[in-house]
Amino acid sequence: MAIIKLNARGLEVKKLQLLLNSHVIPSPNLQIDGHFGQRTHQAVVAFQRAKGLVPDGVVGSKTRTALGLKPISVPATVSTTPLAPWMDIAVAELGVAEDSLPGQHNARIVEYHQTTSLKATDDETPWCSSFVNWVIKQSGRNGTNSAAAKSWLNWGSEATTPTRGTIVVIKKKTPGMTQATGSATGFHVGFLVSLSPTHVRLLGGNQSNRVKESSFSLSAYDIKGYRK
Repeated sequence: MAIIKLNARGLEVKKLQLLLNSHVIPSPNLQIDGHFGQRTHQAVVAFQRAKGLVPDGVVGSKTRTALGLKPISVPATVSTTPLAPWMDIAVAELGVAEDSLPGQHNARIVEYHQTTSLKATDDETPWCSSFVNWVIKQSGRNGTNSAAAKSWLNWGSEATTPTRGTIVVIKKKTPGMTQATGSATGFHVGFLVSLSPTHVRLLGGNQSNRVKESSFSLSAYDIKGYRK
C-alpha cells in the first residue's frame, strides 16, 4: 500500500487531485499537475474531516478506500534525506540559466565546464555532466572529469537502493535532440529527486537550458544506472 503525502509527485497524485475536485464540497478546483502541494494537502484534510477520518492530510489505506483509489505498488522508495552534502550544493544552483543574448554566455555555466577535460567556454555546449562534475567537486569528491553524461555510469559505486541525491544516468529511447536535455547522444545525468512507476524526477543542469527539477517519463527514457 503506497502512502501519498505532502510533496509527492506523479500520476497517483493527479488521480487524487481529480477525485478531490469531485468529492470535496465545495470543490477545491485543484490544478491537475501531479504535485501534492499545500492546496492538495488542505483538500485532503477537508475530505478526511467530511468522512470522519483522522485529518492528517496523509492519504493512507482508509483515505484511499474512501476515495476509491486502488492500492498501488511502488518499485522504489526515495528517502527524503540527502545521500551526501552534494544535494544541498546542487539545490543552491537552481535557476542558473543560459544567457539568451547572442554571443553572451553565463559565467557560472562556463565555470561548470572547467571541471571537465573539454573545458568549454560557452553555455551552449551540453553541460549536464559539467554541472554534476562541478557539484561533486564542491562537495570534496572527484567527478569523472568528462563532459559526457555516459561517463557517470563508471563513477563511484552502484546504488542498489536509490535515494535523494543519487546520481542517475538516463537515455532517451528514440534518437534526436530535445530541449529537455540538449543532448545529441540521448544520454543525460542528474541528481535524483523522486521516483515513481512512471517518472523519474531529476535536479540537473541543461534541463530546458537551466538548472532545474524536471520529470522524465519512463516511457520515453531508460534509466541506465544509479551511482553513489
